[in-house]
Amino acid sequence: MQLEHLIEQFQQKDEKAFEMLYNMYAKNIHGVIFNIVKDQDIAEEIMQDVFIKAWHKAETYSADKGRFFTWILNIARNAAIDKTRSKSFKNKKQNLDAQFFVDILEHGDNLNDKTDAIGIEKFVNKLAEKCIEVIELLYFKGYTQKEASETLNMPIGTIKTRNRNCINKLRTIVLN
Repeated sequence: MQLEHLIEQFQQKDEKAFEMLYNMYAKNIHGVIFNIVKDQDIAEEIMQDVFIKAWHKAETYSADKGRFFTWILNIARNAAIDKTRSKSFKNKKQNLDAQFFVDILEHGDNLNDKTDAIGIEKFVNKLAEKCIEVIELLYFKGYTQKEASETLNMPIGTIKTRNRNCINKLRTIVLN
């Protein structure tokens, strides 16, 4: 079935279309959320919420503005970042045991694993190192522009400009 037709059915509240899109994208969406929240249960909960939100807001998607995957990925990313900024999430993280940090170190935290999970590794690797740094912090680790500015010890204006330029370069690479 053509993706465009499937999305149209989804927008018309066809449950079968919902199920098919969920099966197509759930694993990738979960991976992106998990990379931000670093908690399997929370990532699963957010992913379910993201698909429900997409279902209820399906009419707001427009193919003229971008791909469906990008639309739902932005919903997921924003939901995950919102969760990490919530008081309950911060309180939970204050009570972490040492095993949490051991797991992070054992599994590594590199961009290649994350980009490969959503199929853009080959595109991101074509970018300059300075672009990879900014994209990794803002899009894969869920940093705000201010946090990225502090982490990279750069003015926030530089982060914003670099982000915009690097995303434009990435867009050019992907579309060619």
